[in-house]
Amino acid sequence: MKKNVFIDTEYITLGQLLKEEDIVSSGGQAKWYLKDHAVKLNDEPEDRRGKKLYDGDNVEVIDVGLFFIRKK
Repeated sequence: MKKNVFIDTEYITLGQLLKEEDIVSSGGQAKWYLKDHAVKLNDEPEDRRGKKLYDGDNVEVIDVGLFFIRKK
């Protein structure tokens, strides 16, 4: 699945993205999810739930989909 994720603010955190896309149900679960599942930010491995995602970033959640961060 490929999906554009539109943000109203300057950035969104990786944990917020996982929660908004219903990959996890809470920010606390994001920490554990990232320990057990591969996530790539702009083709580089990323495991920090507080990592800031900006307009133009691409996040690949393995076995879930590819998310394109876009500013409204």
